Amino acid sequence: MSKKIKVNGSNAEPLYKYLKQKLKGILNNNIKWNFTKFLIGPDGTPIKRFGSKTEPKDITPFVKTLLKINS
Repeated sequence: MSKKIKVNGSNAEPLYKYLKQKLKGILNNNIKWNFTKFLIGPDGTPIKRFGSKTEPKDITPFVKTLLKINS
């Protein structure tokens, strides 16, 4: 099950406050629209932030590099 949560403002979920602090946005740190994506390393380190218009297939090279996978 899931529920609607706040990702901006003072009532934002702590995870999103942390991610926005570590991976800044272009104009400001707010999440502007649904489907903003965050790439998190195996150790929990925030690696990269992707806007809502970024297609999941466009993230593949970053994931492969992170996992050190070729092809």
